[in-house]
Amino acid sequence: MLTAERHFIILQVLKEQGNATVHELSEATGASISTIRRDLVQLEELDKLKRVHGGATQYRTKWTEPSLNEKSSQNLTEKTSIATYAASLIEDGDCIFLDAGTTTQKVAEQLRGKNLIAVTNGYQVVETLLANGITTYLIGGKLKPNTGAMIGGKALEGISTYRFDKSFIGINGIHESFGYTTADPEEAIMKKTAIDLSKESYIVADHSKIGETAFSKVAELHECTIITSHFTEPNLDKISEQTTVEVVKL
Repeated sequence: MLTAERHFIILQVLKEQGNATVHELSEATGASISTIRRDLVQLEELDKLKRVHGGATQYRTKWTEPSLNEKSSQNLTEKTSIATYAASLIEDGDCIFLDAGTTTQKVAEQLRGKNLIAVTNGYQVVETLLANGITTYLIGGKLKPNTGAMIGGKALEGISTYRFDKSFIGINGIHESFGYTTADPEEAIMKKTAIDLSKESYIVADHSKIGETAFSKVAELHECTIITSHFTEPNLDKISEQTTVEVVKL
């Protein structure tokens, strides 16, 4: 198979799945692991994809982001472990904010039996909270279909009436110099406001967000504790110098 053909297949797999391991790409192309690794290096240099530990993810511009359907099938084991740890920090009597997102939805799945109040701007999070018997407040506003988030002036007006013991925030990028970033400026404002209204704030994000930057600044690293999965990124030391990083076991 020609190099151009392998590259086409690799990019098609990433387009369909969002991410893939070198073994999956080897099977898809019939090429050796070493050949696939060389292909990934070449495609990353062309800004066609991003290499991660053991594979690659689809390249996106700083202002685009995957849909809920795409995110719901990515890094599920990591997200579940992160959510389980995050939920263990929530105590009876807490008032919490759960950001829109697939990882925060998994936090909601872990809350059954807890006596607390939850506020969210994520429409997909609400059903999970209610199913687990949690007293829930949904922030109104403009619904963003791609991420399931309530955003805009009405949403900011709504969230400003609350105060939280803990907030759990999803994010697109965690960078040692640029802090926490996300693709949409309106979502960035919502996340920042939730952080400012909380006694304690936690970023819940799998390892693929480490070292990444997106279009809109949310907050500085020191403003939140990071809960993430195991990764071998060189950025870890620099990030850990600026805030607490809790790396969960899978």
